[in-house]
Amino acid sequence: MSGVLEILQPGIGTTVQDRGRAGHRHHGLPLSGWLDAPLAQAANALLGNALNAAVLEMRGVGTVLRVTRGPVRVVLAGRIGAQRVREDGTRTPLPAWQTATLHEGETLQPGSAESGCAYLAVAGGIDLPPAFGSRASYWRAGLSGVLGRAFQPGDTLPCGETGSGDAREWRCPSWEPEAGPVRVMPGPQDDHFTPASLASFFAQEWQATPAQDRMGMRLQGEALAHTRAAAADIVSDGVTPGVIQVPANGQPIVLLADGQTVGGYPKIATVITADLPRLAHLRPGTRVRFAPVNAEQARQALQDQHTRWQQWLAGREAFLPPGHIDEAALYGDNLISGMLATHPGEDNP
Repeated sequence: MSGVLEILQPGIGTTVQDRGRAGHRHHGLPLSGWLDAPLAQAANALLGNALNAAVLEMRGVGTVLRVTRGPVRVVLAGRIGAQRVREDGTRTPLPAWQTATLHEGETLQPGSAESGCAYLAVAGGIDLPPAFGSRASYWRAGLSGVLGRAFQPGDTLPCGETGSGDAREWRCPSWEPEAGPVRVMPGPQDDHFTPASLASFFAQEWQATPAQDRMGMRLQGEALAHTRAAAADIVSDGVTPGVIQVPANGQPIVLLADGQTVGGYPKIATVITADLPRLAHLRPGTRVRFAPVNAEQARQALQDQHTRWQQWLAGREAFLPPGHIDEAALYGDNLISGMLATHPGEDNP
């Protein structure tokens, strides 16, 4: 049976996201998709979904949802929590990293995404119609995310078929990204910058500014100098999530999932795939450093991340929520034999 969620309060910065729409950049469509792939896929894994099922990405105050057709099993992933409100008004906390089954009439009230990005997944995935092979919201082109716009009260989100009556829920330790400098591959236009600027780019801490959205973010620090004034512009060429452009003012711009497909600023470096998820959590005022790596190190970092994620998934465990009886354990204890046991010397009935 499929469920339906109604949006009571849209929240801030909530969109529907999946792995994105690869293969359409020649049409001018960006990749889009989730900003933190391992985190979003962790949410899906806890529910037993396909890893690329569509989820809700929350970048600020969470979206308040009510189950209008259920049940609907949900899970939060990231530094976020929620309140579960039953029809009688009873409230219970719902922490991240454990699933819960909501019934018709119940409401879920998530808090804020403390690190700037968190995910809400539902069993079966968010089942909106795909566009160009993806359910990822991209409002600039009016794609998906409910009529290609921000959520409004009264919008509904259909959930995929769950097909499970299992009363067990699932939980796992939190998935945490790696620490340390964000790794980048220099270029492809690093020759447009003076040697001193290249050294400064890696030596200093950069501060994330409030000028950020899913398209990209502006960083602030000691300005980087181009080799000459004309070097601040290039003939527009292809760009991708993770490229770091530097316009004439010397302040870097990092492109994210909704970044455009071409750009005319020189690119001093490109964030490696393994570290792209960390950019989703650079809230305004946070600081970041960059470190150079080569292609082989970038490939190894991605493999190491995959291995670490699989090790995380191995910690997934089932549990029964309060109020449910573990019948398998009950029958396994063989209580009848215990009742028939007698003390030595007593007559057996």
